[in-house]
Amino acid sequence: MRAEQVVVGAGPVLPEEVLRVARHGAGVRLSADALAAIAGSRAVIAALAEDDRPHYGVSTGFGALATVHIPPERRARLQRSLVRSHAAGSGPEVEREVVRAMMLLRLSTLATGRTGVRAGTALAYAALLDAGLTPVVHEYGSLGCSGDLAPLSSVALALLGEGDVRDASGELRPAAEALAAHGIAPLRLAEKEGLALINGTDGMLGMLLLAIGDLRRLLTTADIAAAMSVEALLGTDAVFADDLQRLRPHPGQAGSAANLRALLAGSAIMAGHRGPECTRVQDAYSLRCAPQVHGAARDTVEHAATVAGRELAAAIDNPVVTPDGRVESNGNFHGAPVAYVLDFLAIAVADVAGMSERRTDRFLDVARNNGLPPFLADSPGVDSGHMIAQYTAAGIVAELKRLAVPASVDSIPSSAMQEDHVSMGWAAARKLRRSLDGLTRVLAVEVLTAARALDLRAPLAPAAATGAVRDAVRAAGVDGPGPDRHLAPEIEAVVDLVRDGTVITAAEGTLRAPLR
Repeated sequence: MRAEQVVVGAGPVLPEEVLRVARHGAGVRLSADALAAIAGSRAVIAALAEDDRPHYGVSTGFGALATVHIPPERRARLQRSLVRSHAAGSGPEVEREVVRAMMLLRLSTLATGRTGVRAGTALAYAALLDAGLTPVVHEYGSLGCSGDLAPLSSVALALLGEGDVRDASGELRPAAEALAAHGIAPLRLAEKEGLALINGTDGMLGMLLLAIGDLRRLLTTADIAAAMSVEALLGTDAVFADDLQRLRPHPGQAGSAANLRALLAGSAIMAGHRGPECTRVQDAYSLRCAPQVHGAARDTVEHAATVAGRELAAAIDNPVVTPDGRVESNGNFHGAPVAYVLDFLAIAVADVAGMSERRTDRFLDVARNNGLPPFLADSPGVDSGHMIAQYTAAGIVAELKRLAVPASVDSIPSSAMQEDHVSMGWAAARKLRRSLDGLTRVLAVEVLTAARALDLRAPLAPAAATGAVRDAVRAAGVDGPGPDRHLAPEIEAVVDLVRDGTVITAAEGTLRAPLR
């Protein structure tokens, strides 16, 4: 049991609770109201177990085999066989944080009392999560319809004492051995329980919630990178004025523009070319339109958060036990709502990264960088400066464009055409995670390049906020301008600063209010 726990009740878990459990290792426990709700729905299923009429998931097979009647003496085997056969994943292991998010969300659905599991089954699931035991889940196996079947089955298999798990230290262990070490008895599933453990959108939803948290940080970082680039490229900040932005009242755009104004305030570099002798009327789109593009991405994230909030409030299973005691088949397991926004976010990520790479490229071209040396090189010709750092960013952006192709339009029929339209939401979530890594790296290249350019504008000083980010880059072991050095470690150092939020912390340390 963990010192810090998230209490899972009959109501929805919160996005921040998902992050605490998935990413920061918080434990869990079920509340009294959850256990009461679970007991109520289990009584309904127990009554149906004695009924001669067919009830899907209780006395029938699954999917295209739903017309096959299962006699009472074979129903425990039915549930066990379901889990074993559906734990059919393949490929690399899925990340621990994804599996823990998925587990918490499935537990939250069990806690609603709409699935018909026994209290002991839900308590065992909570104990597995609380002990930090993470079942091995594989990359491939979910079509995002009838739930994330193979991934959730891999978790359920561990509760049976089968398959493998990783313990809290990351060591791979047989599930039976790990359960015994934590005093968790392997489950013997009763009617309906195998189905209840595997029939949800929890994997794709968990990855969506993780992505929303990451994107909020990355889009603020994108504003910081853009501010550094506008400043070091001698751009104008006049276009970020509040009255101009209010002419197009998108909330994300307003937030991004406000960030840019705050980040550039007090810049001696900006002041140095703000007089009447300056002939610059407007900058290239990658500078001038940063609030519009970053803001559109911000609004897309908030739309995705709205969808995620609705999904968090859902109780997804098939069949489901209704509040008035009916057991009804339904199609709520279809992942389309989540799949669409996962794909939408991948489009936004690719576009923000594409704009960042264009700003990086401007630094390196003497025809466009307003007096900086070619490729920001110390001795152009002998030194190549950041030439190939831009290649790296460009290669990633090209990959992000491929990853922006929607997965949710690519349905493949399954289960002998019973499941003839599927969402591919799991695939959309997996590629979005790769996209977020790419955006992190593209922004890091821009921050690295802009920091070098700011140094090259000396003796004029940057704004306090952008200067603090430049200083954070230097503190991470990345030296200022000079002869060529091994560039890959420097890129990775700044990737770490972007990923862990240091870039934002450095900038905000100079500001009166947090960035938006």
